[in-house]
Amino acid sequence: MTRETRTLPVPEGLAGMRVDAALSRLLGLSRTVAADLATDGDVLVDGRPVGKSDRLTADTWLEVTLPEVPDLTPREELIEGMDILYSDDDLIAVHKPVGVAAHPTVGWDGPTVVGGLAAAGFRISTSGPPERKGIVQRLDVGTSGVMVVAASERGYTVLKNAFRHRTVDKTYHALVQGHPDPFTGTIDAPIGRHPSAGWRFAVTSEGKHAITHYDTIEAFRDATLLEVKLETGRTHQIRVHMSAIGHPCVGDPMYGSNPELSERLGLIRQWLHAVKLGFHHPADGRWMEIEAPYPDDLAHALDVVRG
Repeated sequence: MTRETRTLPVPEGLAGMRVDAALSRLLGLSRTVAADLATDGDVLVDGRPVGKSDRLTADTWLEVTLPEVPDLTPREELIEGMDILYSDDDLIAVHKPVGVAAHPTVGWDGPTVVGGLAAAGFRISTSGPPERKGIVQRLDVGTSGVMVVAASERGYTVLKNAFRHRTVDKTYHALVQGHPDPFTGTIDAPIGRHPSAGWRFAVTSEGKHAITHYDTIEAFRDATLLEVKLETGRTHQIRVHMSAIGHPCVGDPMYGSNPELSERLGLIRQWLHAVKLGFHHPADGRWMEIEAPYPDDLAHALDVVRG
C-alpha cells in the first residue's frame, strides 16, 4: 500500500518542541504514532532522520512518511471527561474533551466521540459513512466544548440540514492575544489552504466564504476574552480569522501565538471552547440551547491572566 509523504516547514512557535509532540500538533497524529514514525526512520529534518525526543529548530523542513491507511472502524472505549450534556431518542450532546477526535481519521488512533458513545451504550444513527455514523458536526481534536451527534435517522437528516443551512447558533469563547480594535466586530474573509504551507489554513482570495462575529467579554493586560459566533464552519475558522487580524488564540503556535504567554498560562493547546449550541429539535422543532462549562486547563489560564 502506498504511503503518503508530507513536507512542511517548522513554524517558529514549535521551535524547541520534541519531534513527537510537534508532529501531533502539526498533523493531528497521536504522540504514540508520531514517536513510532520517528523510531522507524520516517521523520526527516532537512533530509536527516531524527528521533522522537529530538528538538525541532525553526526554519528547517520536516519530511514525514505517514502510516498506511488503517481500519477506520471506531474503537469502542470509555472516555474520561466526556460528559453527556443531553440525550434523547434523536440526539446526544456531549462535552468533548481536548485530545478527542469526533470520529476516526487517517493517522489518528486516539479516542473518538463515536467510539466513546458506543462504549457507553448509546445508539447512534446509522446514517453517514461507516467511520462517521451519526456525525453532523465536528470540533478539532484540540478544541473542547459542546458537540452534538445524531441518535436517529430523523435526527441525522434534520441536524445535518440545519448545519448545512446555517440555522444552528454556534457560540465559542476564545482567549486571544492583545486587544482587538474595535472591541466588537465582524471578520468577513475567505479561508483556504495556505499558499505555501498546505498543512494549515489562511485568509486567501481563492478560499471559501467565511464570516466570524466577535464581541469582547473581558479585557486583560496581555489578552482579551471574546465571545465568537460563526455564520460559516470552515476548518480552523476562528483560529485563522483571529490570527489574520493580529490577535491569534493564546496557546496556538500554528497561527502565531506567543509561546511565552502560553507557557505562563500553562497552556499546551489553543484557548478555544465551544460554549453553546442552539438549534431546533428534530422531533418537534422547539428551540434548544446546550452549554458546556470551561474545562480545568482553560479555567486555570483565565485565573492566571486575571492576576
